[in-house]
Amino acid sequence: MAAMMQPQIILLKEGTDTSQGKAQLVSNINACTAVADVVRSTLGPRGMDKLIHDDKGTVTISNDGATIMKLLDIVHPAAKILVDIAKSQDSEVGDGTTTVVLLAAEFLREAKPFIEDGVHPQNLIRSFRNASYKAIQKIKELAKSIEGQSLEEKKRLLSKCAATTLSSKLIGGEKEFFASMVVDAVGAIGDGDRLNMIGIKKVPGGTMRDSFLVNGVAFKKTFSYAGFEQQPKKFLNPKILLLNIELELKSEKENAEIRLSDPSQYQSIVDAEWNIIYEKLDKCVQSGAKVVLSRLAIGDLATQYFADRDIFCAGRVAEEDLLRVAAATGGTVQTSVNNVVDEVLGTCEHFEERQVGNERFNIFSGCPSGRTATIVLRGGADQFIEEAERSLHDAIMIVRRATKNSTVVAGGGAIDMEISKYLRQESRAIAGKSQFFINSYAKALEVIPRQLCDNAGFDATDVLNKLRQKHALPTGEGAPYGVDINTGGIADSFANFVWEPAVVKINAINAATEAACLILSVDETVKNPKRSGIRERRAR
Repeated sequence: MAAMMQPQIILLKEGTDTSQGKAQLVSNINACTAVADVVRSTLGPRGMDKLIHDDKGTVTISNDGATIMKLLDIVHPAAKILVDIAKSQDSEVGDGTTTVVLLAAEFLREAKPFIEDGVHPQNLIRSFRNASYKAIQKIKELAKSIEGQSLEEKKRLLSKCAATTLSSKLIGGEKEFFASMVVDAVGAIGDGDRLNMIGIKKVPGGTMRDSFLVNGVAFKKTFSYAGFEQQPKKFLNPKILLLNIELELKSEKENAEIRLSDPSQYQSIVDAEWNIIYEKLDKCVQSGAKVVLSRLAIGDLATQYFADRDIFCAGRVAEEDLLRVAAATGGTVQTSVNNVVDEVLGTCEHFEERQVGNERFNIFSGCPSGRTATIVLRGGADQFIEEAERSLHDAIMIVRRATKNSTVVAGGGAIDMEISKYLRQESRAIAGKSQFFINSYAKALEVIPRQLCDNAGFDATDVLNKLRQKHALPTGEGAPYGVDINTGGIADSFANFVWEPAVVKINAINAATEAACLILSVDETVKNPKRSGIRERRAR
């Protein structure tokens, strides 16, 4: 009787939505697989593109997993984890963003029947982490190093890695052309980690093949005043002065108050203003610079002054372009024109202003420091050029990673099939339920070759059976065999130069396993009610 008289305990605010237990976990798994189904068809060289139209009317056409995941306005809290792993894969290695989302969703799909049968999620998590560790060790074992090769051979191998990445993009038709361009661009910045030293400029018009690489800096002509036409547009070995000051005639502010006892004194104030600007311009000329660039405005007076003395000038240069010019030419950005010595001036072999499509470009080439490069992209539609830029970003990241971690594995689903076979064999030696869980993890890895076949219109069951048979050979000669996109059969991915850096696959398996384990570990979701309007106003 005393128990019946206990008062009811109200812990959460009225309107709070709580869901827990097995049904909640299955709901989270279903949400993640639904998100993966959106990007599933974009995987591989025959992957389709997605057209995303946002509320502002911006249209984006892309098949880059990270870009699509960012643009999808996902509200489900568990499914947002897949967006995060796609972003982390993009920032860490640049490629494999669709792969990581598909793997995470497939791990969860394989875990779902076990959850429904009453298996505790922690048992699954433990087995998945164990399987992930074994898979990564196997990848490191199978990876081949490209270290110790001659420079030409290394460039050729890196081009193959870049071409594999670009083959699944919109510009896949010109993958060899862009792959060599990307390798040259990454080679130009040397061992530095600053990828912002590779500039990508977009010029609508022309064809993809009209794109070109500048071993130096190129940027669009800035706003210019009268007198600009009289300036020379080409120099050999010019000295370059980089400024972060305005070279403009500045009058007194409107609210400034000056009291004069004699009207003739007013002229001396006007003269002082002119003398200040002329003194600045004289010092720029005396420095010996033939090209003057400033982040701030260079006015009409300064433009004409420089034109009369055969000096090229450009104001309002974007900060990133100015910093790249400084890095390439060896110059230093100055905040004053006093005491400009030779050490702070940059130089390059050749400077010119050139017409590219409908735009004028300032191009600095033959730079002594040489730690920068610029890719000028051409193409028909704006959306096409935007997607080409995203594709090149992925390729640049891949080449950069392959340069630093010089091990590659076979692409085309070959490495996934080999790890799947390895884990199936390993699971047989494990007693207990864990054998089933590791086996399901191995089965999930087959999603990559299966999806490659589906997207290319091939019979996935037939191709996967051939791959399983080839990888099961005791000699191990079938390890590099993956899906042949051209014929619909199987082929040696290494021999066909379908390579990817080992770090891409290691990072993808790590991130996908962590995401799957994180979602499996959630057993309750609490959604707080929205505040009422009065409370919101008080809170403000």
